[in-house]
Amino acid sequence: MRGLQLLLLFLPVALLAHWARMNDILVFAASALAIIPLAKLLGEATEVLAEKTGPRIGGLLNATFGNAAELIITLSAIRAGQIQLVLASLTGSILGNLLLVLGFAMLLGGLKNGRQMFDRRQVDIDATMTILALIAFSVPSLFSLYIADEVLVEKLSLTTAATMLILYVLFMVYTLRNCTAEKCDAVTVREALPVHVWSSRKAIAIMGLSMAGIALMSELLVANVEAVTEILGLTPFFVGIIIVPIIGNVAEHLVAVQAAQQNKMDLSLSIALGSSLQIALFVTPVLVFASLLLGSPLTLQFNQLELISLTAASMISALVSLDGESNWLEGAMLLAVYGILGLAFFFLPLEL
Repeated sequence: MRGLQLLLLFLPVALLAHWARMNDILVFAASALAIIPLAKLLGEATEVLAEKTGPRIGGLLNATFGNAAELIITLSAIRAGQIQLVLASLTGSILGNLLLVLGFAMLLGGLKNGRQMFDRRQVDIDATMTILALIAFSVPSLFSLYIADEVLVEKLSLTTAATMLILYVLFMVYTLRNCTAEKCDAVTVREALPVHVWSSRKAIAIMGLSMAGIALMSELLVANVEAVTEILGLTPFFVGIIIVPIIGNVAEHLVAVQAAQQNKMDLSLSIALGSSLQIALFVTPVLVFASLLLGSPLTLQFNQLELISLTAASMISALVSLDGESNWLEGAMLLAVYGILGLAFFFLPLEL
């Protein structure tokens, strides 16, 4: 994990390449690599503050800033008017957590520790909430096919987004009210992250600088997406649904896999499923309302392929998790589904 900090060297590389008007691929790759350690530092600073503020406030901090990097990247894309890239990245983040992260966690954890057990009660709640988030995505997307008035579609998206935010708040209230110090430690990533002796002031400073760095790199990343897709022959849809989510969440993904290898499957599942719920029920509604202020309204109109993929991911991840145990074969199943979907998105000939 510490090796990720070396990637901070790509931050000045990205800036110099941008100012010197060098190759677009170099700017895109350097800014993407720079986001990875910045997201890691942001997560560690959040965990330091969470540890100092206690289990309940700490849980709230993790719930709010757990996917801050993803939120910043998508806000940059909205400012650039790349709405389809935003929708694809939201879909890709959920798919990545449910299939890629959970798959690697179960595969590597199972190979090292054999059959692993976890508390199925929390997983049951998370899986149910995931299905509910899928329904919330599907209703505006499908009903918009039969509503000709774009104003009504926008109102439907805003109403759905507000409902999702309310549900997320209720979910957090339920979680925190039933949270003891021991249980809250089990649902945060602090056990798997390096222990820092940062003061609260230093943690806040690192958090602020990390968010500023992510915002700057996100601007360069988004600005070069179109040129990079043309040069490499990729569609913006593939970049949004596969590449962008991995960039924003790779540090958190590594923590989840590391926790599984340490035989802490409750922690690993909490990271993977909890991050999916946060993207679906918090980040997505926030983006819908923020897009109004940015002048590029975002409506919850996911295409049919995205909805089919989300349905498949939700079903298979729930099926392998609800029995309260996991093994390496189940991890391989999840990775196989992600690989098939990734190839299908790669071969799509047109931007959707």
